[in-house]
Amino acid sequence: MRPRTRLAILAAALLASACVSMPTGPSVLVLPGTGKDFNQFRADDYECRNYAQSQLGGTAEQAQTESALKSAAIGAAVGAAAGALVGNRRNAGAGAAVGLIGGSAIGASTANASGREAQRIYDNGYQQCMYAKGHRIPVAGRYGPAQPPSAPAAPGAAPTVTPPPPPPPGSPPPPPPRS
Repeated sequence: MRPRTRLAILAAALLASACVSMPTGPSVLVLPGTGKDFNQFRADDYECRNYAQSQLGGTAEQAQTESALKSAAIGAAVGAAAGALVGNRRNAGAGAAVGLIGGSAIGASTANASGREAQRIYDNGYQQCMYAKGHRIPVAGRYGPAQPPSAPAAPGAAPTVTPPPPPPPGSPPPPPPRS
């Protein structure tokens, strides 16, 4: 096989590896809402997947591919120029090959980052839609501020009672005590 043919095959393989596919579904958990049956959940899921896909726009995949191709082309050009500057015209081809490989790697990395961003946008749109339809989005969190562990009480000491926190501003006054 001639060197140019090998280089063309290598370039095609590297450029193909730089392309990223668009999200095909959510990567987040959504649970059926209270009072919703599974068939309603599935219908809402279908509708919200379409909504999330529309949030990406039609040009996201095209932009990822163009970014990868530009990185590979710039890498090849810089590599050829560096090869020609370092040595002679014979090194320009080797420099272009090395630049193409490096540019393709950078293009793949850029496309990968674009793919993660596309998945984040898709997931956000999907969750917003499902939440608006009454489904539950599980989240990690605490119900109150973290309390430092208290020191154990001395033997025979009366237990300490912590008063409840004051109500938030603007809340109605508590009811009068019953007698």
